[in-house]
This record gives sequence, structure tokens and C-alpha cells, in this order.
Amino acid sequence: MGNFYPCILEMLSLLDATRQLAQDIAEKIQERNRCQRSGESSAKINVAIRSSLQNLREKIDQLKELLLRAVSTRQITQLEGDRRQNLVDDLLTRHKQLEASYKNEGPEPDMTRSSLMTGGVKRGVTNPWLLEEPEETRGLGFDDLRQQQRRIIEEQDAGLDALSSIISRQKQMGQEIGNELDEQNEIIDDLTNLVENTDDRLRNQTRHVKMVDKKSTSCGMLVVIVLLLIAIVVVAVWPIN
Repeated sequence: MGNFYPCILEMLSLLDATRQLAQDIAEKIQERNRCQRSGESSAKINVAIRSSLQNLREKIDQLKELLLRAVSTRQITQLEGDRRQNLVDDLLTRHKQLEASYKNEGPEPDMTRSSLMTGGVKRGVTNPWLLEEPEETRGLGFDDLRQQQRRIIEEQDAGLDALSSIISRQKQMGQEIGNELDEQNEIIDDLTNLVENTDDRLRNQTRHVKMVDKKSTSCGMLVVIVLLLIAIVVVAVWPIN
């Protein structure tokens, strides 16, 4: 909704300026015609009318661009875009009517205010560009809309600040968790090294025990052999009766 207001405000301001310009052109054309009927010079008025008609066409083109942007960025619905396109088409028709009156190819422009409100806008609608507006903005003036827009922006800024604070805390927690994991990984690495060292020592001790056992077995055999040799000698030298 925050993106909705700037586009609406710009279109409202431009629409009012375009209507006022059409009103001024109609008044100048009638003034030019009065001068022509009375025989007075109307050269300056014609120059002003030509310039105003060009300005009017430029403003209508700007309205078309704003409307296209609002629809393409989905700031308004397609249905509402079609309604507002009808208003732009009415302004284009009004521009052609004024051009024809300026060139004396059509009737004098209607000076009534209702005819300048883009050709038949219903009475009771203060601004057709506000059709299907939210209830909280309906009937508000420019100053009220700007104030409401500023309030919404401030609320959004406050929300963004709160979100930024939460993200900062989450980031800090993530860093602390990361540091804790690094410490745990170091402890695990130390334990792994300790286990590997213990395993190496166990292997060495096992080999040593095997060597001692092997040596013990060899010594036992030697003792047995020596004892047998002694027994044989004794038997050999023992006198026979």
C-alpha cells in the first residue's frame, strides 16, 4: 500500500492541472472569438492557445504513462486501469474538440465546469481517479493523503528498524554458535589425536609383549635341553653294579 500513494498523488495532481489547463484553453478560445467578432487583434491569444494545446497534449501523454506504470507494477487492478484509461480517452477527446474550436472547425467550447471534467463524469464523484480507493483514503485531500503517506512510511521505517535489529541479533547468535562449534571441533580434533596416539602405543606394547613371549619360550627350551644333556651325562658315568 505504501507504493500506491505516490503514483495516485502524482496522477491526482496532474489530472487537476490538465483539467485546469483545458478550462483555460476554452476561456482563451472564447476570448479570441470575441476579439475576432469585434475586429480586435487576436494574434497573441492564438499563440497562447497553440502553446497551451501543446502543453495539454503533453500532460495527457504523461497521464497515460503514469497509468501504464501503475497497471504494470500492479499498484491498481486491471479493471481500475481500464476505468482510468476511459478518463484519459475523454481528455484526448476534449483536446481534439478544443483544437477544432481553435481552428474554427467546430463549435465554441462549452464553458461549463462539468463539460471540462473529461466529458460526462458523474456528479457526486469528487475525483474519478479515486474510484475503488480504500475506505481510509476516500474523500481525503492532497494534504491529508501526504500526511497519511508520511505516517505509513514512518511505520514502515520503524518496522524495518525492528527487522534490522532482529537480523543483527540473529547474526550475532549465529556468530556465537559458529565460535562454539569451532571450539567443539578443536576438542574433537584433540580427542582424535589422543586416541590415535594411544592406539599407536598399544600396538607398540603388543609387539613388545610378543617379542618377550617369544624370547621366554626360547629360554625354556634351552633349559630343557641342558637338563636332558645333564641327565644323559649322569646316566653315562653312573657305575653299573
